[in-house]
Amino acid sequence: MPELFDPITLRGVTFKNRVIVSPMCQYQAGPDGRVNDWHIVHYGSLALGGAGLMFVEATAVESRGRISERDLGLWSDEQVEGIARVVNFAHRWGTKIGVQLGHAGRKADVSEPIVAPSAIPFSEHYQKPVVLDEENLDAIERAFAAAAKRAVQAGFDVIEIHGAHGYLLHQFLSPLSNQRTDAYGGSPENRVRFPLRVVRAVREAVPDDMPVFIRVSGSEYSPDGYTMDDMILYCRAFLEAGVDVIDVSSGGNVPVAPKSYAGYQVPFADAIKRATGAVVASVGMLDDPLLADAVVQEGRADMVAVARGFLRDKHWAHTAARRLNKPVSVPQPYQRAY
Repeated sequence: MPELFDPITLRGVTFKNRVIVSPMCQYQAGPDGRVNDWHIVHYGSLALGGAGLMFVEATAVESRGRISERDLGLWSDEQVEGIARVVNFAHRWGTKIGVQLGHAGRKADVSEPIVAPSAIPFSEHYQKPVVLDEENLDAIERAFAAAAKRAVQAGFDVIEIHGAHGYLLHQFLSPLSNQRTDAYGGSPENRVRFPLRVVRAVREAVPDDMPVFIRVSGSEYSPDGYTMDDMILYCRAFLEAGVDVIDVSSGGNVPVAPKSYAGYQVPFADAIKRATGAVVASVGMLDDPLLADAVVQEGRADMVAVARGFLRDKHWAHTAARRLNKPVSVPQPYQRAY
């Protein structure tokens, strides 16, 4: 079996190892959704840390789809130049970089009216969303495709579609938030219909040699949510539509946090991988290098995404390589430390 620091090739991109810097919202942008000095320094630091792939935070495809009014966006051509600076710096030091494109739906915390599959607020602290009609569904599909094209223009190596954590595409997948009676609600086959439109639109908008990931929530932690059988159906459909990696997280569609512990989401990734044969990434408190390596060596996931570990140690991948007795390659100014 491969190990954590073995390379992996997806379509036309080879990653030097299987460590991913997970997308992490920073909430540091201005209302224009553009990159500023915080992002340059933060992502520049992460780009030097040795990961095979680093993701920029959830980046909104529409202004009304921001998680907060301080999110990054790619809904406008004016936002490309700033984010391209981040990409160019990462590439200068040999780091592959991706962007997570998303729409918050009913979890958008913005002053604009928000939208969702059904008029069900996420909690009492959120607006009641407007039900999406066909015209607005078309607009959001186009927004994802347009944002994907801007991401290509900015030079990203990978695009990840955010279909987890209770945001818009997850909302369509879940009976908790999707109570539609039209072609987009009811059965699992109908609930996946709009997310599939988005996946196909993104796949068509990017080059054939560019990998497309999708992040999903493997469990909703609710007896009334979708089942693992439903999720496997969804993932098979995403793979058929051109997704290359299923990035497996969990939760987010109910306002209750699950009990978390090291590796608590790995069983969801493992189940999806075994059922579909997909390339999967696992995430969630996997910042112990021995655990992360074991997840890959045991075939439970093909890649491991680390979030808080990289916040504590921007060079987590170098630290992990030393712990696992693997070669460490760092930029010349840092070599004296190793």
